[in-house]
Amino acid sequence: MDTKTQESVMDNEGVRKLIQELIAVMEGSKLSELEVEVEGARIRLQKESANTKPEVVAVAAPAVNGGPAVVAPASVAPAKAVSEEPSSKYKHISAPMVGTFYAASAPEADPYVEVGDLVDEDTVVCIIEAMKVMNEIKAEMKGKLVEVLVNNGEPVEYGQPLFLIDPSAAR
Repeated sequence: MDTKTQESVMDNEGVRKLIQELIAVMEGSKLSELEVEVEGARIRLQKESANTKPEVVAVAAPAVNGGPAVVAPASVAPAKAVSEEPSSKYKHISAPMVGTFYAASAPEADPYVEVGDLVDEDTVVCIIEAMKVMNEIKAEMKGKLVEVLVNNGEPVEYGQPLFLIDPSAAR
């Protein structure tokens, strides 16, 4: 692939932004299905019914540097409530990208963190797999883990709360 072609292909952040914009368009309309292709990225959104939030059915990106094309199911899970009893003293760690949440580095490994653990800015709290890349997510704050809001292996969307942290219990 030449340099000009590489520059025209949307990067991961551009695809994420486009997906968020398309979801907003679908939520505010009567559309039940939408498929677009922009700069080699193909995105298909589909609502189950008129009253449900759009779901990303698939994202396909063109081959890069001679590698295979990436086709990844990217279902967007609805954001869970942060807590039954919201408290302003708690902060949440949000997903920085769309992907699949993993609490541990391998299926048989212990989770990175558990409820009651103290975390700091450099504590790895989970992995989010996006387009076959494992991304370590750090707490980026000090505090005590109060609640894990996502189940292992669940798809997550950009900005979705993953963990509830009590910063007043910082080390």
